[in-house]
Amino acid sequence: MSRPLLTVVATLALLAGTATAADKPAAAKPAAATKASKPAKRYTIEQFMATVNIGGASFSADESRILFHSNETGIFNVYAMPVGGGKPEQLTNSKTDSHYAVGFFPSDDRILYTRDQAGNELNHLYVRELDGSERDLTPGDKLKANFMGWSGDDAAFYVSTNERDPRFFDLYRFDAKTYARTLVFKNEAGWEVADISRDGRWLALAKVNTTADSDVHLADLKSGEIKHITKHTGVAQYAPQDFTPDSKALLMTSNDGGEFTRVVAYDIASGATREVEKADWDVAYTAFSKDGRHRVTGINADASIALRLYRDGQPIALPKLPGGEVRGVRFSASGKRMAFYVNGDRSPSNLFVADVGSSAAPRQLTQSLSKDIDASELVDASIVRFKSFDGMVIPSVYMLPKEASPTNKVPAIVWVHGGPGGQTMRGYSALMQYFVNNGYAVLGINNRGSSGYGKSFFTADDGKHGREPLWDCIEAKTFLAGTGVIDPERIGIVGGSYGGYMVLSAMAFRPEAFKVGIDIFGVANWIRTLESIPPYWESFRQALYQEIGDPVKDREFLMATSPLFHAKEIRKPLMVIQGANDPRVIKPESDDIVAAVRKNNVPVDYLVFDDEGHGFSKKKNQIEANRRMVEFLDKHLKPGVSLPAK
Repeated sequence: MSRPLLTVVATLALLAGTATAADKPAAAKPAAATKASKPAKRYTIEQFMATVNIGGASFSADESRILFHSNETGIFNVYAMPVGGGKPEQLTNSKTDSHYAVGFFPSDDRILYTRDQAGNELNHLYVRELDGSERDLTPGDKLKANFMGWSGDDAAFYVSTNERDPRFFDLYRFDAKTYARTLVFKNEAGWEVADISRDGRWLALAKVNTTADSDVHLADLKSGEIKHITKHTGVAQYAPQDFTPDSKALLMTSNDGGEFTRVVAYDIASGATREVEKADWDVAYTAFSKDGRHRVTGINADASIALRLYRDGQPIALPKLPGGEVRGVRFSASGKRMAFYVNGDRSPSNLFVADVGSSAAPRQLTQSLSKDIDASELVDASIVRFKSFDGMVIPSVYMLPKEASPTNKVPAIVWVHGGPGGQTMRGYSALMQYFVNNGYAVLGINNRGSSGYGKSFFTADDGKHGREPLWDCIEAKTFLAGTGVIDPERIGIVGGSYGGYMVLSAMAFRPEAFKVGIDIFGVANWIRTLESIPPYWESFRQALYQEIGDPVKDREFLMATSPLFHAKEIRKPLMVIQGANDPRVIKPESDDIVAAVRKNNVPVDYLVFDDEGHGFSKKKNQIEANRRMVEFLDKHLKPGVSLPAK
């Protein structure tokens, strides 16, 4: 289950006649080929997973190198490479736990990075010294640490940890030379520690009221005063984003008074709030560059992230490159160089560097797609919409095999994202392309309750899990059957986390709907999951209870909507995948549903990874899981397909 984020879309009550992004007009069904096309070249899962995943971007102090993380070795490690291109230098050499880059130190080539232990999410912050040695800056057995940014003068950096109280995160200031730390803010009220002003005086604190309603408070670290700066009536979401470079104002996103989040600025001296930026969709984030001259804003535009870039308050054009969208823009300290990623449906993220203001083309530093894969053999996604049982319009991301046609109908899967409140986005996915390459259409449904389509749509699932959102998934099957290129008798449902819960719900509450289901670390028993959430989720425990149900007050309702208590109704083949160290959806969730369904003499494939948590961090495990999923689908959705001997 994905952790609720402060940047999630907020909501008001569903209003009659209120337009949301989900309601934007679209054809009733996507265009389809009228005759069979040549099937795409088939690739193995090993070829797909030879594609490299990369992330993070930080310039060195002299701006000659850039830091990032990559899973080229099969697990994420930290690398640095020249901004002009060349061979990356591997700086960490783990073979067991993934390492993720935080950044270079502003004054030298020391680096910060983070890792947990086998997926338990108890991340620590580490420094790699100039001699290559490692130092844990946040030692301890059961704590979780988060890097919170550098001070304006680069003399220190901030880290939050829950070592004092596992429920709450305190804020510390670390000296950049000695690593001596000072407690800056003792968190005793369940705040979400969000952002620190460059002068070190102001701290933005978020307070989650419900998954759709949140507030921002401003702490004066000099006087100790905490001020509520987002008083509002009704349901509205406010989320801190970044202080202005002069530390005089705080930028926030808010949907107070409207459907979509926009950027507003709170003036600290006067207490006045003004609008800074808006769009026809949700503004996902906004942030300033180190030099203060640039600001980047991300817009969640119909399952894609559209960026806006400003210099000295004026909009400037982003580089236009083939193969996808610009994402993850980062500036060097001087503002003279810009790093960013380009990601597309058929192109995984590649890292680029550009000289700001130069007419020279940006330099591509990485080539992530497997050399064995021809991108022209992959497929692009399209955005489709269909009306659900009550007329609500459901937006989805659709991928269709090349060979699909009215005379060659293909099997399909409904893919359900995590959350609740997540969103299926466009962009490269090795798993989705692997499904399609093996002949399966994929409909990534953004059922009611998904973020990105306005606050009315976002809250349309509150208190209704296992019912209306599930019925959207049932209608997705009807939509697929109506395209004319999908075999209605060969449609399955697949999902992870909350999506895994939706899979189990479909199998238990609407057992006639789907031919098969694949549950990837999904919730089977809401009562146990809500009682066992990690202690560091305490700040939004009540918000989660409000959306899903209180395990004490709403016990009867949660039993009625938990698939485990209705497992006798599951009659179709089921596959369950689980990480043994998952702190969010613990292993007994999967153990119990597997045992219960097997009592029905229903085929269940159960795959447990002892070195994973809530998701996959190791290529070897992804390869095994993805291969097994397609084999399972082939067995039950493609009669007559012979599987390789094991």
